[in-house]
Amino acid sequence: MSNLDEQALAQWLQRKMPEQFGLKTERISGGQSNPTWFVTWGNRKLVLRSKPVGPILPGAHAIEREFRVMTALQDAVVPVPRMFCLEENETVLGAPFYMMERLEGRVLSDCTLPGMTPEERRATYLEMARTLARLHSVRPADVGLEEFGRPGNYFERQIKRWKRQYEESGTARIEALDRLIAWLPDNLPPDDGAVAIAHGDYRLGNLMFHKERAETIGVLDWELSTLGHPLADLGFCVIPWHSAPDEYGGILGTGWEQGGIPTQEEFVAEYMRYSELKSPLLPFHIAFALFRFAVIFIGIADRARNGNAASGEASDLGQLAERFARRALDIPGVG
Repeated sequence: MSNLDEQALAQWLQRKMPEQFGLKTERISGGQSNPTWFVTWGNRKLVLRSKPVGPILPGAHAIEREFRVMTALQDAVVPVPRMFCLEENETVLGAPFYMMERLEGRVLSDCTLPGMTPEERRATYLEMARTLARLHSVRPADVGLEEFGRPGNYFERQIKRWKRQYEESGTARIEALDRLIAWLPDNLPPDDGAVAIAHGDYRLGNLMFHKERAETIGVLDWELSTLGHPLADLGFCVIPWHSAPDEYGGILGTGWEQGGIPTQEEFVAEYMRYSELKSPLLPFHIAFALFRFAVIFIGIADRARNGNAASGEASDLGQLAERFARRALDIPGVG
């Protein structure tokens, strides 16, 4: 969905919230998957998030899963926006969508955190680690998500899933990614039985912080969430220490060491301090996260070719698949 049918949306909102009137919308820039708008309906401030129009890969753009998990977490220890309504009838706006409350805070998309003091940078990163630990402390059965995914053998199943998505893509084969795919199954760590609500895309740019302090007020973009291994989220969250600024906002080569940002080891230690997890973060987990991200970038490139990408940067980002595969192979002990 590239253009929003405001007349159809106003009619839908009139049915859902007849006590309000007067529509204003604003497309939110950024994000590569599901088109998103700010929506003001009377005095209600909302966010509309939609699937893109056109052909999509099976299981992709799962806004229904986003709506379900955020609804389940409304009163849990991890902060999420209040959900309003899921509309699965694609004839309303051309694709399924949901509405949620609009939070007022800061989204920090630049991982170097420009304009902050060293103390503020450190506090922000450590808050990100603690918020992830709080998410993983939520027991799925306590919030009705015990059937949100299949427990056990998470990494084995995920490797097969993302490998299949890569193979079904129209992109040319990538030698570095093929090498990584061959390495991962042979280096699976023992299954320790850990199961958590895994966000799947947990990173700085998917958090909203308080306007004035290092406090997470909302975890956003739950499209890839499932029941999974907590170390998959943690491995994904440390990608900035393994990527450059032009590789989706990494911090390599930025002089972050003098700017207050904690080391990867300090970040992981903060997570572990608030987590019940006993297994350590291994090179495998980071390599796996980079593998997933590489295949996600391939999907972005596919959508660019199909003309239904959510961002004009999609074709450029598609080139990052090879670079992320190479970053994974550069990790000591991988490849």
